[in-house]
Amino acid sequence: MAPSSFHFLSIFFLISFLLILTSESKSQPTTFKPNKLVLPVQKDRFTHLFVTNVHKRTPLKQVPFVVHLNGQFLWVTCEQNYLSTTYHAPFCHSTQCARANTPYCHTSSSRARPGCHNNTCGLMALNPVTRQAAMAELAQDVLSIQSTNGVNLGPFARVPNFLFACAPSFLLQKGFPKNVQGIAGLGHAPISLPTQLASHFGFPPKFALCLPSSYSSNGAMFFGDGPYFMGPGMDVSRQLSFTPLTISREGKYYIGVTSIRVNNKPVPINRSLLKFNANAGTGGTKISTIKPFTVLEHSIYQSFTKFFTSQLSGIPQLKPPVPPFRVCYDSRKLSNTKLGPGVPNIDFVLQNQNVKWTISGANSMVQARPGVTCLAFVDGGFRPRASIIIGSHQMQDNLLQFDLAGSRLGFSSSLLFRRTTCGNFNFSTAATP
Repeated sequence: MAPSSFHFLSIFFLISFLLILTSESKSQPTTFKPNKLVLPVQKDRFTHLFVTNVHKRTPLKQVPFVVHLNGQFLWVTCEQNYLSTTYHAPFCHSTQCARANTPYCHTSSSRARPGCHNNTCGLMALNPVTRQAAMAELAQDVLSIQSTNGVNLGPFARVPNFLFACAPSFLLQKGFPKNVQGIAGLGHAPISLPTQLASHFGFPPKFALCLPSSYSSNGAMFFGDGPYFMGPGMDVSRQLSFTPLTISREGKYYIGVTSIRVNNKPVPINRSLLKFNANAGTGGTKISTIKPFTVLEHSIYQSFTKFFTSQLSGIPQLKPPVPPFRVCYDSRKLSNTKLGPGVPNIDFVLQNQNVKWTISGANSMVQARPGVTCLAFVDGGFRPRASIIIGSHQMQDNLLQFDLAGSRLGFSSSLLFRRTTCGNFNFSTAATP
């Protein structure tokens, strides 16, 4: 064979081989690895809880869950109409059970179905509103969640073996919005929603909450680092202040409030109550999406309300107040501002006097009934486990970023200061899971 012919055939075979490789690589499914994910969050009108819709199962079905900041995992009722070809219940002592940190074996005398198998792992599922608990079955199934670049929506990404718990339906009988089928736990725990998503997709263990104040618009829950755009050109993640984040043994989130100020004046309180005792799990300031209004230990509440009303001494209180509140006003007597009712700002002072979570009228006051506006704080009684529980009303239209690797909380204070809200993320792009 002539050298020129050999050279031609060599090039021909090389090109053919490269074309085959290219064709094969195009035919192979690619693994989509987004660096940020997002879920919409809605406020329920009747319970004041927050709900997110998650796509699960095969075929995919949109399932509504209550957002529980301190929940340890996602649980869903499986007793009725749980249909999925990809459902699997791991056996006792499997690697999945070890990951979920459960040594319990679940047994059942009923016919096998989702949530009811022999020799599977058991988890204790909790209704955080009623505090009722029940044994649930560890399970895994497909979960699909939408990606984002922080500005707009992107394609859906799948977690094929997402771990969760199948719980009995009686846990949903009290305290939850209608049609909700479970809890989406965001706590610092081995199989919580943020932990599994960060582990599966390989992005930093961070998530952010932006709870809406409106019943008609969606807030947002992000998994992964910023940016988070709440309106055109408004990257709120660049405007956060940071404070150390303490995580209890149960995976619950605490911050170090060192004092409270009203109208820039310190409220006289027993500061020893503000210290978190990690060994006993008492004291300190916890953050909660389940408590609708901030709860204060009795002595703190008494001093705080007395001091707050003294700063509004020119406006008479309404008697009797509207329970569970004890400080209420005629709405017509309060001025209206862009930051809500015209009342003194409240500051939760953190690690130093320059780092403070400022609560303006939109977050400190609530319309308890038509024409009546009340101070949105409640008395937690004597010796509660946490001296302060920051409730969801005080979190509305605030961006909170939980940096689990850095053990710090980023917070924006009210986005109304920046002329935007948590309802301004662009969820308008349609996409198919």
